[in-house]
Amino acid sequence: MAEACRLLSIPRSTFYRIRQMGQEQPGSERPESSRQPRQSVRALSSAEREEVRDVLNSERFQDQSPRQVYATLLDEDEYLCHWRTMYRVLAEDDEVRERRNQLRHPAYARPELLATAPNQLWSWDITRMRGPVTWSYYYLYVMLDVFSRYVVAWLLAEQESATLAQELVAAAYTKQNIQPGQLTIHADRGAPMMAKSMTMLMSDLGINESHSRPHVSDDNPYSEAHFHTVKYRPDYPDRFGCLGDARSWCEGFFPWYNNEHHHSALHLLTPTDVHYDRAEEKLAQRQAVLQRAYTAHPERFVNGPPTLSQLPAAVWINRPVTADDPADSSALPTLSVVY
Repeated sequence: MAEACRLLSIPRSTFYRIRQMGQEQPGSERPESSRQPRQSVRALSSAEREEVRDVLNSERFQDQSPRQVYATLLDEDEYLCHWRTMYRVLAEDDEVRERRNQLRHPAYARPELLATAPNQLWSWDITRMRGPVTWSYYYLYVMLDVFSRYVVAWLLAEQESATLAQELVAAAYTKQNIQPGQLTIHADRGAPMMAKSMTMLMSDLGINESHSRPHVSDDNPYSEAHFHTVKYRPDYPDRFGCLGDARSWCEGFFPWYNNEHHHSALHLLTPTDVHYDRAEEKLAQRQAVLQRAYTAHPERFVNGPPTLSQLPAAVWINRPVTADDPADSSALPTLSVVY
């Protein structure tokens, strides 16, 4: 048999297993004792395991770890089992976790906000600008339209204040002629944003209020990206000499940003063009210029007549994932647009 298995390149164990399977009668079952592992003689009985579980979950020991319970029982001349066995008994019912009765943070919903036109969704935040000495700051409040990236209002002060934030919201609301129920304002969970007076103002004006999840900066991506643009300007100083210097710089920056900055997310249109519905006219003008260039030198455009991309039809904060989306939810960007 050994020589035959060697010539056929078959392990003898495989041959014997195949032969044994062929000898078994169809429908025959192995005895119950051979299919189930035998219980160790050292294992606790079902009654003993139930007693251990009851002791660990009793009112006296429900907030103590198994090690503490084990030591306490030994001091009282009682032994149930080793503390490692206590852990195994608890693990059978998925009870190995924090045993103390503690308050837990609620599950915060992921904000999913959509804008299809200007003045539907605003985002605002506060950033610090360094003052003349260490630990001195000026606070820049900025209200941004998510769809057009247009700064509808800004304010510079020496402190964070819910009162100043209310003035900012009220001024932007009046300037843009917002109607009740038209607008949603999104912000993080800073003290001015979460103030009760701010919530009351939003309710009085008919504004829907939205907040980021705690410690999730990606829930407010448009304001964060805007502050990156602010602080990476070539003329942005490391420190401002006084509040007047900071305000003077902002008075030059925001008109430039709204009226002259060709925003990459807007296909190089300015926020003012998109916010005040001049985007189609601008794109048609640019397309005419490209067409003239193509007519003059078609050989330079190897892919045919050039065309401009259209503005996004929708802009999301945390775009929801549906069953039709091929991408996984973790792969979707927080800041997204739909064309």
